[in-house]
Parts: sequence; C-alpha cells; structure tokens
Amino acid sequence: MEEIASAADTSKSVFYRYFGDKAGLQRAVGEVVIARMQEQLIEAARKASTSREGLRAMVSAYLQMAESSPNVYVFVTQPAPDSGAALEASPSLSSFFDAISAMLASPMQDYLAEEPAKVTVPQPLALWPRAAIGMVRAAGEQWLNMPPGPDRPNGSDLADSITAWLFDGIAAAVPQNSLARTSLRIPRSKDES
Repeated sequence: MEEIASAADTSKSVFYRYFGDKAGLQRAVGEVVIARMQEQLIEAARKASTSREGLRAMVSAYLQMAESSPNVYVFVTQPAPDSGAALEASPSLSSFFDAISAMLASPMQDYLAEEPAKVTVPQPLALWPRAAIGMVRAAGEQWLNMPPGPDRPNGSDLADSITAWLFDGIAAAVPQNSLARTSLRIPRSKDES
C-alpha cells in the first residue's frame, strides 16, 4: 500500500481512508480493469462475422490485455495472498465470468445448429462457456509465465490454438499418426509392479 500510495503521490492514510485495506484497493482497481476487459471482449466479438471468429477475437483480446499489463492482470484476477479469499470471491470478477459465459453460450448454440455432425447435449453444453473461460485463463497464465524463447508461442498463434481446441477438440489439432502412437499410461501401483 505504501508503494502504491507513493507512486500515486499521496499518503498511505489517504488510500486507507478511501479503500479500507489492500483488498478494498484490489476490488476497486479490479472493477475498473474488468469493466474495460469486458468492453474490449464485447467489441472484439461484435466485429466477427462467425462464431468461431468471435471466439478467436475474444481469446486474442484477452491474451493481449493480460500480456500488455501482466502485473495489473495478476493483481485483479488473483486473490490477495493474505485475504484467504477464493479465486472468484470478487463480485466484479464473478460478474465478469457470468457475462462472458452468457456471451459464449449463444454463439456456441448457433455453431452447433450450423454443424449437423455435432451432437447437442443440453447439460454438458451449459458447462462449456465456463470451461472455455477456465481453459483460456489457465493457458494464458501459463503462457505469461513462460520465458521468452522458441518454445513460447506468440499471442496470435496461442489464440489460434486455443480456438481450435475449444471448437474442434484437442484431437483435431494433433496429426492422426501421432495419436496412433500415443497411449494413456497409468502408473502401476506398488502391488502390481
């Protein structure tokens, strides 16, 4: 709080008067940043002509925002270390996830209706938007933590990959001969060794 107050050219007591504590400051900053993120995601989706392009645009916008200010991203999306709060305890973050989930549900319904080969199962489909958000978030956060180098994809390539995973499944992104050689290996227990 002292460092933030100093950077804002004010005193720590002023911050405590307006925000109460670090968690209060985090909530206030989170509300502003999350509202901006939501606006940018909505705008990205509006510009797209298909459901797939809309999802890709939203994933790309999310990754760009996180990469442009990684410290702010972490500050508003992670609970304060000393708060003991759950990840979605912030009302603004929870509201953000609800709004983005609703935005994703309708285009996915449209996409499935356009694709006769796809099977629509109502209950699992209802879970897809929140699962998609979890995948984008987890992949984005891991990507942000990757050191620069040849193994770190650029944001555009990652957005393409995540979109393919969400629309086509991960198997569609892996060549068939690779899948044939891959098997699920379950470690044996000590008794079976």
